[in-house]
Amino acid sequence: MLVVVGVLGGILSGAFGVGGGIVVVPLLVTLAKMDQRTAAATSLAAIVPTSLVGAITYLARGEADLVIGALVAVGGVLGSWLGVRLLHHLPQHVSRWMFIGLLVIVAVRMFTAVPSRSAELALTFPTVLLLLVVGLVMGLTAGLFGVGGGIVVVPALVVLVGVGDLLAKGTSLLVMVPTTITGTVANARRGMVDLRVAAVVGLSAMVASFGGVYLAFAIPPRLSGVLFAALVLLTAAQMAYRELRSGHR
Repeated sequence: MLVVVGVLGGILSGAFGVGGGIVVVPLLVTLAKMDQRTAAATSLAAIVPTSLVGAITYLARGEADLVIGALVAVGGVLGSWLGVRLLHHLPQHVSRWMFIGLLVIVAVRMFTAVPSRSAELALTFPTVLLLLVVGLVMGLTAGLFGVGGGIVVVPALVVLVGVGDLLAKGTSLLVMVPTTITGTVANARRGMVDLRVAAVVGLSAMVASFGGVYLAFAIPPRLSGVLFAALVLLTAAQMAYRELRSGHR
């Protein structure tokens, strides 16, 4: 069961430049019967090897920008630390509804965006500030919801910053490496990570991410965005249904 969860997360990671937590977290809650905090923390730990392998694969194909990644990572490390602190104090049903709201916003943006495969970025002072803010939001998302933050970074780089979709995906995975490590260390100190589950899911996802990267290059950018948005909406709907049934309205 955990291997299947990891494979699904790894394919999504490689194909869409996300950590795979948008699938891993709800599946760990549903199938492994974890509470939201433990599932989020364990998912974040599993994303570490997945994002590393995915970033290396995109770099080898010339579709990851080290300068952009460094700027986003600066904000991401701080945001990840803040997100972990919020995860420790927020009620679980509050964090679930925040996660659902974030998924809906991301899905709408991906449905309406028309990414370009060849767009490049000229670094200016406003752009540098925007990249730092994107990193901060990414880190908060990673620490609070157990996702790598790619569901924030990829749409932000494509829609707000204007880079190509493949470059956005590769750079997103690159930034996840320090961000997820920072969040995982903080979670482990609080005893919220199931390392055995994280190892099984993470190793399975790492292997599957190679196939995901192949899909990313094979699928047209518009179709990729629509498929990703549909998946995010399905995940949000499933989580909202379970939350309403549990009585937290």
